[in-house]
Amino acid sequence: MRVRPISPERLVTELADRLAGTEVPGRLRVAVDGPPAAAPEALAAALVDPLRAAGRPTLHVRAAGFLRPASVRLEHGRTNPDAYYEGWLDEAGLRREVLDPAGPDGSGRLLPSLWDVATDRASRAGYVELPAGGVVLVSGALLLGGGLPFDVTVHLVLSPPALDRRTDPQLRWTLPAFARYADEVDPASFADVVVRADDPRRPALVEAG
Repeated sequence: MRVRPISPERLVTELADRLAGTEVPGRLRVAVDGPPAAAPEALAAALVDPLRAAGRPTLHVRAAGFLRPASVRLEHGRTNPDAYYEGWLDEAGLRREVLDPAGPDGSGRLLPSLWDVATDRASRAGYVELPAGGVVLVSGALLLGGGLPFDVTVHLVLSPPALDRRTDPQLRWTLPAFARYADEVDPASFADVVVRADDPRRPALVEAG
């Protein structure tokens, strides 16, 4: 294993080049996974324009738009790390509305969001047609290990001290969930791309060999 320091700009360029050169039947389904402190949404958003410039129609879907209703999500309280880990994300909805339609036999008709957490109601988002050869980037936390059908997985990993230091004080209650994720799923051991993100100004790619 080799750890290669890389600038944030170069990271986006290399990832975009890799994804642009990856062809699969249907559309390319990419997970950009990491805790909020690692800003997976920001990395996914930064990939959109380079991928489009490379001729790949691209849609960025935030997993935060596929959380369960509050009545289910918060059944055991607002700060229960086990509930956050096991049941906040509506994986069935994400699969049904995004990943399956983007797959080899899918229609390409994708829903960018299903639930508005702020209003606790359906988001009323309109469907988006993503043509064959397009890329859908799904960003968020705890995306891997649940059997969701991604073609490429990118995992942003922080060391426990960095995660502790960089997590928003209002989200510190989630730290046990990420400890479970690292222990039980260990996404850094199988993700296609692993990025060490302890310092957002100085990421590093973890490469085999």
